[in-house]
Amino acid sequence: MNEPSPSPDREMQGTTDADRVPGRRRVFFVSDSTGITAGTLGNALLSQFEHVDFIMVTIPFITDASQAVSAVGRIDAAAKEDAQRPIVFSTLADSKLHEIIARSRALVFDLFRTFIGALEQELHSDPSRAAGRFHTVSNRAYYEGRIGAVEFALAHDDGAGVRSYHEAQIILIGVSRSGKTPTSVYLAMQFGIKAANYPLTEEILSTGADLPSFLLDHRSRLFGLTIHPERLSGIRTERRPNTIYASFARCRSEVREAQALYERHRIPFLDTSAASVEEIASKAMKCMGLGHHA
Repeated sequence: MNEPSPSPDREMQGTTDADRVPGRRRVFFVSDSTGITAGTLGNALLSQFEHVDFIMVTIPFITDASQAVSAVGRIDAAAKEDAQRPIVFSTLADSKLHEIIARSRALVFDLFRTFIGALEQELHSDPSRAAGRFHTVSNRAYYEGRIGAVEFALAHDDGAGVRSYHEAQIILIGVSRSGKTPTSVYLAMQFGIKAANYPLTEEILSTGADLPSFLLDHRSRLFGLTIHPERLSGIRTERRPNTIYASFARCRSEVREAQALYERHRIPFLDTSAASVEEIASKAMKCMGLGHHA
């Protein structure tokens, strides 16, 4: 399966006008397996550049030259359309396949050889260089647990799959653009936690409204996200400028009503305004008593 990163953008078969917004950078995770390793390491590095808007694309299961050439075609097309070179994180074990990727019009990071060379010298042993060795029998439960959690997060994103909320270990709730989706995916990828998320819409936040009954049925697993209205307005303006949705007044009203719901139902919540997705996930896990499932 094509693995996502802690970003709402999924793998793209092509590009759209929205993908070519100035100031964004296209990032490709290229792998001979699922792409989880490349995505996890790549995102750990990219998280240090919080003011850059990255578009994440995973190209998994590159096992022969024709597939590598096809991947280069996608990468080069992105370079031409964006008028700047993409960033590629590769975990290809086969050096010949990596050489093909390295000829693309991109800044290519070979995550595999960054570490394998030094380990080879230190351990006085030749590596197997077999594709997909990360997912061997010894850590199959670890791997499959994260795959299942990621699939759950995607199937229960933005209010989907409410009938199986009883399977969720945590249900994130909050206004639009408060950080629910990236946090859900990060919890799944990094810790194997089944996380759902549900948006607090204008209808729910209107005067006199309350949380839907199916959410209250799982109140012990609800965790709220809030955000400063100024920050929220800025995030929404980047995506939908000059709209009521992005206005400060609308953002202030939504945040105020959301926090009132949290307090009314004694739902723990966290301000995400200046927090990274790693910080949000860690604090949510600690508050909900989930622990680290690594």
